Amino acid sequence: METKNIIFELRSKNRLSQDELAEKLYVTRQAISRWETGETVPNIETLKLLSKLFDVSINTLLGSPRKLICQCCGMPLDESSISKEIDGTFNEEYCKWCYTDGKFVYTSLEELTNFLVEHMSSENWPPEEARACFESQLPKLNYWKQQSDDL
Repeated sequence: METKNIIFELRSKNRLSQDELAEKLYVTRQAISRWETGETVPNIETLKLLSKLFDVSINTLLGSPRKLICQCCGMPLDESSISKEIDGTFNEEYCKWCYTDGKFVYTSLEELTNFLVEHMSSENWPPEEARACFESQLPKLNYWKQQSDDL
C-alpha cells in the first residue's frame, strides 16, 4: 500500500479531519491533502510524529518497503513484534522480545542460542541442528557483530 493511502486510512480510522490531523502535526491542512493525494510525502520529523500519533512504525507509514528482521535473534519483524523505546517510539532494529524498555534482554550470544534451541528445536529439527544453525547465523546480525567489535 502507498503512503498516501496509509495516511488517509489511519486518519479516517481515528476519525480525524484533515484540519484536526494538521493541528496535531503542526502542519497545514493543505500539507495533509498533498500527502493523501500522493503529491508529496511527509518529511522524516513528521513521519516520526505520525508514527507516534498512530502507533505504527515509519516502515509501515512508508508502505513497508523494507523487510525487517530483528538484528539480535533474526526473527522477521512486523507491526506487532517491533520493539519500542522507553518514550514509546518504535525501534525497527529489534523485536520486543530481544529489546524491551530500552534494554537488551540477552547479555550473550550463548544465552540467546540456548534459549532459541530450547524453544525452537523439535522432532523435525533436532537440538544439534538448531544449535548449528543459530551458531552460524546469529553472529552475522548487527547486534552480535557490534558486540564482537567492542571486545
